[in-house]
Amino acid sequence: MRPDTPAENVDHSAEAARLERTAGLYPEDAEALLLQAAAHLELSDARPAATALYDRLLSTPDSLENAPLVRALKASNLWEYDHEAEARAIIDGIRATAPRDPAPWVIVAESLESHDELEAAHDTFTEAATLLLTDVTEPPYATHPVLIGRHRVRRMLGLPHDDWDARADTLHSSSISLDELHDPKRVWSLGSDNPAELEAEISRLRAELGTYREALSRPFPVAVLHWPAGELTELLSAYPDLATEYPSHPEHLSTIESSLRELSASGTPNLGIVTGTVPSYEAFAASEGSSPGDTTLLPQYATTLAARGRAVVWPPQRTSECWCGETQPYDACHGGATS
Repeated sequence: MRPDTPAENVDHSAEAARLERTAGLYPEDAEALLLQAAAHLELSDARPAATALYDRLLSTPDSLENAPLVRALKASNLWEYDHEAEARAIIDGIRATAPRDPAPWVIVAESLESHDELEAAHDTFTEAATLLLTDVTEPPYATHPVLIGRHRVRRMLGLPHDDWDARADTLHSSSISLDELHDPKRVWSLGSDNPAELEAEISRLRAELGTYREALSRPFPVAVLHWPAGELTELLSAYPDLATEYPSHPEHLSTIESSLRELSASGTPNLGIVTGTVPSYEAFAASEGSSPGDTTLLPQYATTLAARGRAVVWPPQRTSECWCGETQPYDACHGGATS
């Protein structure tokens, strides 16, 4: 979660410097940590320094887990300090490459929206919804901002409700409807002398704040630990006592999927998968003063990876690459038995 605390309450420059130092200690987590650092720099109005961090990450695009997200954040930041032409070029590039992650789409669409490019914002949200949600029965949590943002822009443009607007309405849990929250006439009520209108607007703002707080308060994913085949072979060779936990790699993968489905069926939200490496696990065990052969460390290691931004949301889109690392889509791999 990117920070949003006002600069008067946090020393964002100091926090950015701390995160950069931490990225040096944990290079495998550098992408997530440097994105957090860049966000702090933006909040301290050090936008050129934030761009420098984005450029640092983009200088090695092949090593990035989510290059479109980094480019989207860079574009949004550039536009805020009068580099509009470069920002537009990056946004056009992101739309052309059509990433499967909803976050870049939301960032560039909201950037267009915030600069009154409502038609372009609407088209961007619609492209994202078409790509990510066509034939999807239940939109994943990460895609909700696509539908809600699209609903908001369509209300500002005065467009009639369509099927995706209706879906956005069903995803919205506040007592104040999306139509009311996204009413473009709301701005006038703030200057009204009518107490009833002002009271109604206060209720809307409270509802918006409640929804925003709920999104910010989502915990780290309940993360299940995944070992790629090579890493698991190395792990068991070095620590054979863990063989009771991992009888075979296929069984390990099957257990991950079945465990996550059970958690989902029980109503556990925000599920994810973290991928372990033997060096990282050994370093974690050393930091805990324990042996890597101790099975009780495994869930702690998973939680630590999730807290450092390493979790991948489960389940993936059915047509996206499977979480296990195979090149075939999820619905043809471990998601094949989902209903």
